[in-house]
Amino acid sequence: MTTAKPLRADARRNRDALLAKARELFAEGCFDLRFDDFARLAGVGTGTLYRHFPTREALAEAVYREELTAMCARARELRATLSATEALAAFLRGFVSHLDANQGLARTLATLMATRSGTLAEGGRELGQAIADLLAAGVEEGAIRDDVGVGAVMMALQGICMACDQPGSRADADGTVTLVLDGLRRRTS
Repeated sequence: MTTAKPLRADARRNRDALLAKARELFAEGCFDLRFDDFARLAGVGTGTLYRHFPTREALAEAVYREELTAMCARARELRATLSATEALAAFLRGFVSHLDANQGLARTLATLMATRSGTLAEGGRELGQAIADLLAAGVEEGAIRDDVGVGAVMMALQGICMACDQPGSRADADGTVTLVLDGLRRRTS
């Protein structure tokens, strides 16, 4: 297996500019923009766009990977600074807030899901591991049940993602997180 050669500083800046502009445009719901326009709006040439991201889906995947990396880092940060139950609650509520604030990006990712499930499946495993770590910390702390797995939490998050653009979805998403957290709480007899 070969590793990718590190990017030159100017190439890294161009790639970062493309990702930042794509994230902004996707968040605004502009997935159907002419692909070459991403380069113009990011202030780079079309050759640079195609060199880094040969397709719109490749660009969307890169934005998704960055978002996911940030979410997983946030889960680790919360786990290191809060009690297990507080960390899990903060992570799930933060996930809902992020989704609500970035509905255009969520729709973009839904489009991506329809065409490139491999990347999303890989990302789902990373997110699942972050949630599994939060759950394990809660079980170890004695605050979270040990008979509910990460799959149930991921399924709830998937349902929230699928309904994020429906009227009233934010309140329902918050309610779903409350149900999940209550259902995970270990009961004392």
